Amino acid sequence: MSIPPSIIQDSKSSSSSNNASPPSTYFQRPSLPANTIIRFVPQQTAWVVERMGKYHKILQPGLAILIPFLDRIAYVKSLKEAAMEIPSQSAITADNVTLELDGVLYTRVFDAYKASYGVEDAEYAISQLAQTTMRSEIGRLTLDHVLRERAALNTNITEAINEAARDWGVVCLRYEIRDIHAPDGVVAAMHRQVTAERSKRAEILDSEGQRQSAINIAEGRKQSVILASEALRSEQINIASGDAEAILVRAQATAQGIDAVAHSMREGQESARGAVSLSVAEKYVEAFGNLAKQGTAVVVPGNVGDMSGMIASAMAVYGKVSESQASSLAQQQQQQQQQSPSSTPATPNEPANPHSPPEKDSTSMGKTDEVAKSVLQGFEETRQKR
Repeated sequence: MSIPPSIIQDSKSSSSSNNASPPSTYFQRPSLPANTIIRFVPQQTAWVVERMGKYHKILQPGLAILIPFLDRIAYVKSLKEAAMEIPSQSAITADNVTLELDGVLYTRVFDAYKASYGVEDAEYAISQLAQTTMRSEIGRLTLDHVLRERAALNTNITEAINEAARDWGVVCLRYEIRDIHAPDGVVAAMHRQVTAERSKRAEILDSEGQRQSAINIAEGRKQSVILASEALRSEQINIASGDAEAILVRAQATAQGIDAVAHSMREGQESARGAVSLSVAEKYVEAFGNLAKQGTAVVVPGNVGDMSGMIASAMAVYGKVSESQASSLAQQQQQQQQQSPSSTPATPNEPANPHSPPEKDSTSMGKTDEVAKSVLQGFEETRQKR
């Protein structure tokens, strides 16, 4: 058992009547079992026996027989793992911070002979070695490393103790730093540092959150604008496609109507032309009637009061158009006859002019006059009814 260093007297006494005082020592040995010839050694305990003052043997657990007066039980060693408290001590770190540290050391005796004769007091020696080793290891590290690397520090202290205690028959199983006490000013500074670090992290996280929120909002707006533009584009494309299809359908319908009118005119000839002339005259008159409804200022011809003159003018326009169409048709027929090899030469009785004969023109004009007269008559009847 280790005690503070002090000079005490050795309680060991011999059987002789020597009155001389025993030599002084730093250690006090516990009481040893006496030689009663027959002894029972406990489990996990080693008894070192000396015969006539010289090492003789180590008694194993169980029954042991000793020779009286010659054999003496000199040392009793426990082979169990023992926990040894390391008292608090001061240590200075590499950055000149004074620390108060204490710990716990776990040891076990693996050789009772070396533990008895290799060192005077193995427990006291290991305790002092642990304190000096811990002080030297702390001096190599800064305060931050001491607080952060306690496991590595414990491992280094254990290795250093085992290297020195190998000849003492004792092995250090592990060392644990129990408490580390720093000065009050250092502790306050550490608290301020921790508070500042956490405030910094909170501000950084807050700013990162605001940044991510702004990015998300901008991305949302961007996607919204893109989707809206794509929707508008699709709508315009659909409208344009619809308009194009409508125009195409109207054009096809108009073309089919024109083809039908042209076909009817070719088959009906004079009667069809008269019907077309009547339709043109009605639209002419209807157009003048719509002029007064759509605006306040109307441009009308000078003979607007003369309804018969207006209709005659419309029919004259249609007649001119009919003549030009007949002339173009005649020219096309003449070209076809010239290109055809099987065409027969014109007879002397036929007129040289390929256009329609004067009799046909006079007949067409007569039909036109009849249509005009019928239209005028219809207008007169309508006006009389009103």
